[in-house]
Amino acid sequence: MTEFINPFESHFAGKHDWHTLGLDRRYPAISTEQFKAIFSRHPGGLVVITTQGPHGPVALTASSLASVSADPPLMVFSLSANSSSTPFVVAAQTAVVHFIDAESMHIAKLAATSGVDRFADTTQWSRLDTGEPVFHDVPVWIRVHPIERLTAGNSTVVLAQGVEASLPAESLRELGPRDGLAYVNHEWHRLDPRSRVE
Repeated sequence: MTEFINPFESHFAGKHDWHTLGLDRRYPAISTEQFKAIFSRHPGGLVVITTQGPHGPVALTASSLASVSADPPLMVFSLSANSSSTPFVVAAQTAVVHFIDAESMHIAKLAATSGVDRFADTTQWSRLDTGEPVFHDVPVWIRVHPIERLTAGNSTVVLAQGVEASLPAESLRELGPRDGLAYVNHEWHRLDPRSRVE
């Protein structure tokens, strides 16, 4: 069993909170099945979000991250209530968003697996000076401060401000040694130079 969080599994699925979302009930809503089927075919990038919980570090994998603004640096992501890590990330003052590529897919799979200690291997991670856990195999990350939270169905939408970043020079190069990664139709896909289309 996994705790992989996808927009098509978390957004508007299950019980709706119409008042919080501000939806107009005069309009019909598509079915949950339709929504999931459509979004499962919509490719998403992958991130692992970590923070320090009251009993230790926590992590989850998500494909719901989207950039909102570069100036100021804002991003948004949704977290399913089905994940045991969600309450801690939602309540955190800061968290680290790790940007997953093909070479760090094992970290995404680890963070998506429930019932395991995701931080048991202490050689895989360390803490920033500010206390948040960070995985060594993911060179690109942004430390964020959540500034707005909105309950939406069985999910929480988080608007976060980027406050610190790790961006090694080699990460700015074209796809190659560290190819991109996407999640679509419940499968992992490597993005390399051959995946380019005109």
